[in-house]
Amino acid sequence: MFLEYILIFKYLIFCFLISFLLFGLSFFIVIQLPNVEKISIYECGFNPFNDSRSRFEVRFYIVAILFMIFDLEVIFLFPWVLLLDNLTYFGFFSMIIFLFILTVGFIYEWVKGALDWE
Repeated sequence: MFLEYILIFKYLIFCFLISFLLFGLSFFIVIQLPNVEKISIYECGFNPFNDSRSRFEVRFYIVAILFMIFDLEVIFLFPWVLLLDNLTYFGFFSMIIFLFILTVGFIYEWVKGALDWE
């Protein structure tokens, strides 16, 4: 029953190994020279001038929520791809309808300007 998920598990292990390898190599290869500029506070290229508890614009939250929604919907594609050769037409076309609705939602957000950053 869990044999279908072994490929996903191998994929995750491979991703973790590559990311830790790249992080480790970047830590040991790059020359570490801390100075005043590198350890100073960095916020969008200029020194902070307001309280850190000030309100953010709604755009930040909208983009974060949209990212989470699309990220979670992409997770549904992994089991579908693994079982694609064993699916009936109903299973195949139900996922095609799901992807169509996802694409229509993405286009709607794009047209409404939710993805524009000013």
